[in-house]
Order: sequence, then structure tokens, then C-alpha cells
Amino acid sequence: MTNSNKVSKKKELSLEQREELLRALKARFEKNMNRHKGLEWAKVEAKLEANTEKLWSLNEMQRTCGEPDVVGYDKQKDEYIFYDCSAESPKGRRSVCYDREALESRKKHKPENNAIDMATAMGIELLTEEQYRAMQKLENFDLKTSSWVQTPSDIRELGGALFCDFRFGHVFVYHNGADSYYAARGFRGSLRV
Repeated sequence: MTNSNKVSKKKELSLEQREELLRALKARFEKNMNRHKGLEWAKVEAKLEANTEKLWSLNEMQRTCGEPDVVGYDKQKDEYIFYDCSAESPKGRRSVCYDREALESRKKHKPENNAIDMATAMGIELLTEEQYRAMQKLENFDLKTSSWVQTPSDIRELGGALFCDFRFGHVFVYHNGADSYYAARGFRGSLRV
């Protein structure tokens, strides 16, 4: 089996996995209508059924405890927007530094992975600060944890990276060395379908 065959097979779910994921997504969608007022599950499901690679990415979000849900619809592009909507930063994506460069720069006590490579492998993108703030208007997330967000290149070039959380009724944006990692910091992703 060639390497490309492994990759393409890896990004497909079995019928059973697909059905289980769709059931979980539908239940979450129906339970949290405040996140997507005016949208219909049947239309979301039809888009998902037509995009098996996106379904695989959503399953990765689900598998790493992100609890993905629809948070919007882009009419111009005809795309549904999913974010990780777990109450706290996804458990399966914590204790990671920001990116590969940061990971490789650590001399001791390296984390197992980094947020950018994990997101890329999952087929998702880290939330931007703007997306993170918009998500917090739906309900409050990260009351005890924090999440890496996309960092502007000028900050990253100086060794820093940004993360956000929600405390005292406000979204806070902080900086840290990109090579830092904490048990309570992960990352949230977005996916368009």
C-alpha cells in the first residue's frame, strides 16, 4: 500500500462511524439552537453527507472532545461554519505548544504535539481572535481553561503566541512564549462545510 492510499483511507469514516457522528451532531444541534437560530438540521446534514472528508474532520473534532456544532452560515459561499463548542478547551488537544518551530526550539520537557500541526492534520483551522470573541457571544466558554488562537506573524516572529479565555465576564487575550504549554490550554478549531 502506498503512502497516499494510507492517507486517503484514513480520511474516510465507516458507515457506522458516519451514522454515530451524525446522530451526535444532530443531538447537539437540536439541544443548542441558540448557536444557530434559523438554520435547519436537514440542510446541514445534506451538506455533511456530500462532504465525506469534512465529516472525517468533524469526527476528529468530536474524538478529541471538541463537541463541534454549527455556529453560522455563510450565504455567499453556501457553507455552514462549525466551531468546537465544548465548555472548556478540548481535552484531547491540551498540553500542546503553539507550532512546530516552538516545539523544536524546546530543549527539555517537550510536549507531545503542537496546535498548528494538530489542526492541520485534522483538516481544521485554529480560531482567530475575532472568531473566539464571536463564539463567546453565543455562550461562555473556557471559564477554567484557555485556548491558543491564530497569532499574527509579527508576534510569532518575536517568539510569542496568543491565547484567549473568559474570566470576570470578559474575553481576555494574552501572550506567552509559543513554546509554552499547560495542562489547561488547548485550542479550538473551525471548519466550513
